[in-house]
Amino acid sequence: MSTLEFFPDNLPDPEPRNRPAHLRSKNEERSVGGQVFDFLLILVLVLVTIAGVRHFVAQRFYIPTGSMEQTIMPEDYVLASRLTPNTVPVRRGDIVVFHDSGHWLGEANSDKVPVWEKGLVWLGLKGDRSSQQLIKRVIGLPGDRVSCCSPEGRLVVNGIAVKEPYLAPGTLPSEEPFDVRVPEGRIWVMGDNRQNSADSRAHMDLDGKGSVPLSDVLGRAVAITWPISRMSFLEDYSEVFSQVPNAK
Repeated sequence: MSTLEFFPDNLPDPEPRNRPAHLRSKNEERSVGGQVFDFLLILVLVLVTIAGVRHFVAQRFYIPTGSMEQTIMPEDYVLASRLTPNTVPVRRGDIVVFHDSGHWLGEANSDKVPVWEKGLVWLGLKGDRSSQQLIKRVIGLPGDRVSCCSPEGRLVVNGIAVKEPYLAPGTLPSEEPFDVRVPEGRIWVMGDNRQNSADSRAHMDLDGKGSVPLSDVLGRAVAITWPISRMSFLEDYSEVFSQVPNAK
């Protein structure tokens, strides 16, 4: 038996992972680098997808106040469809989240939110807790005439008195009378907790007579996502305004 038979040249190499780094082939090193690249690529794609959903499909918002009681309670988290208003038009009766460009809440406290939390908000993994957004119910669309109150004590939109079932029992449509025409490109919004809501009525002395620019609308609230005990879809009340004619 020859020496070559004891030490054949075609014996398999040891497992690459068990060999010293300086003995690994360029193909093996390239394989490890490729795996790292694939992982980072997948991670980036996941983050881009999540951010895309947040910006164009749906976003969570934190509700700190009670202006929408009993529909939405303080410290609820709501999910808002970002399809409104760019794809799906705003309707009377919708609950919308909008940017506080009119400074209804004063100066924003976004600087008090940690940077890491801002990142999670941007990705859509956490509700926005800054004071840059508000949530109210849409009562009047551009051109509508909204007033209060009718002889029966109801809100009147384009001459039609509406019964508002989303108001808590005993809640008045408005303690103060008003009569406004909503400017073009803007909406009139009110909280369900009318006696504790600084809504369009409280800002009638500002430009636009207290109305909100449609361009400020960030989405339509469709569900309560937290706490677990309150998880539910928000009821559609557009039928409340079904008899209201379009603005002249």
